[in-house]
Amino acid sequence: MDTFRTVRSFPPAVRFLLVNQLGIDIGTFLLFPFLAGHLTGDLDMSSATVGVVLATIQLSHQGLVVVGGTASDRFGGHRVIPIGCLMRLSGFALFALVDGVRAVLVASVLTGVAGALLYPAMRACAAQAAPPDRRAEVFAMLNVFTATGGLMGLAVGSVLCMIDFRATAVTAAAVLMVMTMIQLFALPALATLDWANRRCHSRSAVHGWLFILRDRNFLAFSLTMTALTALENQIYLLFVSASQQVSGQLAAAAVMPMVGAVASLALQLRVTRLVRARGGPAAWIAPGLALMGLAFVPPLLTVSSGHPATGGRTDTVLLLVPLAVGAFLLALGQMAAQPSYLELVTRHSVGGLVGTYFGFFYVISGIAASACTSAVGWAMDVGERTGRLWLPWSCCAVLGLISAAGVIWIRHLGRLPGENDNPAPRKERTRAGVPPPRRRQGKREHAKRRTGSSQRARR
Repeated sequence: MDTFRTVRSFPPAVRFLLVNQLGIDIGTFLLFPFLAGHLTGDLDMSSATVGVVLATIQLSHQGLVVVGGTASDRFGGHRVIPIGCLMRLSGFALFALVDGVRAVLVASVLTGVAGALLYPAMRACAAQAAPPDRRAEVFAMLNVFTATGGLMGLAVGSVLCMIDFRATAVTAAAVLMVMTMIQLFALPALATLDWANRRCHSRSAVHGWLFILRDRNFLAFSLTMTALTALENQIYLLFVSASQQVSGQLAAAAVMPMVGAVASLALQLRVTRLVRARGGPAAWIAPGLALMGLAFVPPLLTVSSGHPATGGRTDTVLLLVPLAVGAFLLALGQMAAQPSYLELVTRHSVGGLVGTYFGFFYVISGIAASACTSAVGWAMDVGERTGRLWLPWSCCAVLGLISAAGVIWIRHLGRLPGENDNPAPRKERTRAGVPPPRRRQGKREHAKRRTGSSQRARR
């Protein structure tokens, strides 16, 4: 009930963006978790080909997300979001209809480019539509609706996959088609916000990119936040692998993501309000990252043995408990850090470049997080060969603590925007292509100025 009251207290534009997030995530999670199984099982593709397909989606997304953010700034999120949704439903429909490698790659490119357009635009629109003092709360509710949409999509997709993957893909495309139609009618209400943002752009997009690349404070902040993306991805790698190992059941892979999603639904709003009341977002990012690092300590109690459960359900449950505790702590740290860093990205942005800032942030953190995830995979292989199964978990714990220390350091240097800081100083706004605001003169000031000019002329 508290969640519903909070949603009702937001402006109508924010409420629609939350529903839009829910619908897009339902359609996305209807298909994405089952795509690899379809490619290997139904289409009989090799693991290498499946890896290329998944990498194509990731590269299309991460490589063009800056373009999506810039398009949102210059043309308006109310135009970019429907285009991205239409491209994603086209990709999903292709997955249902084609079986050749080239056609699957085309569908992958459409799906990845759609994500590059959707997510920066949705975050930028949410930042513009939210009241300035409630942005963290809006971002927290976006996480809640994302978790809800993910759970609903997984549940429906699991049932439809028992029938046929094509039924799953067609249903996902149909959901996104409905969302696109709704967006075409509802999103134009955000046009005024987009125009207030776009009127700041008097120079080219490249100028905005160069300006952001010269923003050292923002770049340092983005680099220190790479651990969050890398660690949250481990719920689908390290935690899933360990749960399958200790239980001997493939179905156990769904348990750990479920723990995080349920925890987010139950606690995200409370954690965000606690962050807002006790120091603000800048004070809670480092503790959240540290907690995410410490979340990898309890699973060490399970993986150190390296043997699957053989004593029945009781032993299996006891071995899964440390993993579930770690997944819960990981979700709790993410609840504290993620809405906070999204709000700080908004505060870093200047000159109406909100979407472009989000695009650069996702590119920087995504590339670095991919490198970190590759290193974790290497540590998993080394641990299996040498019997040091604790190695990848220890690496993740150290990564979280190092990232937390980095955030503390840049905050100590004053490179994080504070609660009451103006995110766009006068000099920086001029450099970004935004002229400083002109002061309107009243009638008395104008009369005084004319009188002074005439007196000087007489002299």
